[in-house]
Amino acid sequence: MRLITLALAALLLLIQYPLWLGKGGWLTVADLESQVAATRARTEQLKARNAKLESEVRDLKDGFGAVEERARYELGMIKSNEIFVQVLRKDEKPAVMMTEPPPPPPPKARKASLKPAED
Repeated sequence: MRLITLALAALLLLIQYPLWLGKGGWLTVADLESQVAATRARTEQLKARNAKLESEVRDLKDGFGAVEERARYELGMIKSNEIFVQVLRKDEKPAVMMTEPPPPPPPKARKASLKPAED
């Protein structure tokens, strides 16, 4: 009887080995589940970043607000009726190194009239 009990205990341990340490065992499944959770979290971060970039691209294509904002802040451009004032700290350099504004664009040529001139 004792031999049968030892044999059954050994068989029970042999059956438990694949369950815990085998290819589809609980430890492997737990590790894969943690990898899936990390991948899903990273995917959500990337989706949020992509949505933000897509929104910015759409705004650059369709709207002029983003283009104007970039021109103002990155290039230091101003409209013709505006005055650019920049306040600097002691250790800062100006964003745009320009001492005088650029000359205005030349006036557009008018199209010749098709009607004869009346005296």
